[in-house]
Amino acid sequence: MSAAVTTAPASVPTDVGRRAQQLVYGCMGLGGSWDATPYGATEVDQAEVVVRAALAAGMTVFDHADIYRAGKAEAVFGEVLANDPGLRAQVHVQTKCGIRLGQDGLAVHYDLSAAAVRRRVEESLDRLQVERIDTLLLHRPDPLTDPAETAGALRALQDEGLVGAVGVSNMAAPQLVALQRHLPTPLTVNQLELSLAKRDWVETAIGVNGDQGVASSFVPGTLEHCAATGVVVQAWSPLARGVYSGAATPDASPAERATADLVRQLADRHGTSAESVVLGWLMKHPTAVDPVVGTTSPDRIRACADAARVAEALTRTEWYALLVSARGLDLP
Repeated sequence: MSAAVTTAPASVPTDVGRRAQQLVYGCMGLGGSWDATPYGATEVDQAEVVVRAALAAGMTVFDHADIYRAGKAEAVFGEVLANDPGLRAQVHVQTKCGIRLGQDGLAVHYDLSAAAVRRRVEESLDRLQVERIDTLLLHRPDPLTDPAETAGALRALQDEGLVGAVGVSNMAAPQLVALQRHLPTPLTVNQLELSLAKRDWVETAIGVNGDQGVASSFVPGTLEHCAATGVVVQAWSPLARGVYSGAATPDASPAERATADLVRQLADRHGTSAESVVLGWLMKHPTAVDPVVGTTSPDRIRACADAARVAEALTRTEWYALLVSARGLDLP
């Protein structure tokens, strides 16, 4: 009698090698103000310049959310696409839904009900002026929605050709598992805040069986789960708002100032920019993180373009030197 062989579902790969990494452009800064003030030609022109700069820097995935600039980030991007019909084939459109801002008397709440997901997707399609969202992410977990209900809405949107791939944002491994159980296609992305400043994803790993307790909401095993199942990890705010790469930070801590100095030294050593050092540090992690770059400065977009090369060039000692400096504390 032959031994039983247990296999994972076909939609969840179990032997995933390291993949090629890429920078993602985050469109949160496009579209003008965060209120309902209409956008105009100035905002569309800015979006055009930024999109071209991002493409020139090798970024082809453009990350949106229905809430960014009260929908205007998607709308101005849609105008850019409409003005150049050939551009659609060059870009991968990613957007998110699930967060509600300033509605029903609440500053913030979440809604991943089937009806809400469909409605938000249809609205995003209209603003983006596209027939299909290439990747749809669920922006935040909604404790009131059954994963089966949300998955049913995602399946229907995929079946209708309105959505290609699906993924999540700000979710831990158990939440991915619960949702994946009801999806015939694999989750493809998990977008999380990861950076040299937001280090809890590293601290939970190095703190095992140690005495340097770190208060963190980051669920251990999340990155490992993503790597094992082929879920791409995208990092939002990977530049930590520029604290290590030239932003004016008069209230910076001693550790932040020391780390900014070290970043500059490494940039000189490797013949690159401070931005590429900060992103390269993140991309060197074996999870193969894709940083989401959100600056609207074409110069700063260009400064990020060398990050993948820097990730390869950084030595283990340099990587750890940046970590220890940012921590302001020796490793356990």
